[in-house]
Amino acid sequence: PEGPGCVMCALVAASPDDPDAHVVWRGPGVTAALNAYPYTSGHLMVMPERHVGDLEVLDPAEATALWSAVTAAVRAVKATYSPDGVNVGVNLGRAAGAGVPGHLHVHVLPRWAADTNFITAVADARVLPEALGVSWQKLRSAWV
Repeated sequence: PEGPGCVMCALVAASPDDPDAHVVWRGPGVTAALNAYPYTSGHLMVMPERHVGDLEVLDPAEATALWSAVTAAVRAVKATYSPDGVNVGVNLGRAAGAGVPGHLHVHVLPRWAADTNFITAVADARVLPEALGVSWQKLRSAWV
């Protein structure tokens, strides 16, 4: 649901200085925040402020702002983590894997050769080398 029931809308409304919200950056019409259940350290979500679930619903200014923020997120992830690669992805709709299908968001996460393991699939657990607060501080510092 839109508003307080939507986790993405709550992130958009959160103070950028609130370490519990893990908002890394906020620009005109766009917010970037750490994923609370990341696949790797530095897993960001970049989202339009407006509560929309479909990419094609964005107006041209929103689409431009979103893609510009995704590009900045990739730069920040590369500068912070020096990954071997970066995943950038959007899941449109629940059938496509969207955990929050009503609020469009783009995942940006660093990847390293051979960084996958079985623990996520078998135990539904995440193993991270750093706390979210540490990732938050690093990425805020690297955002250009």
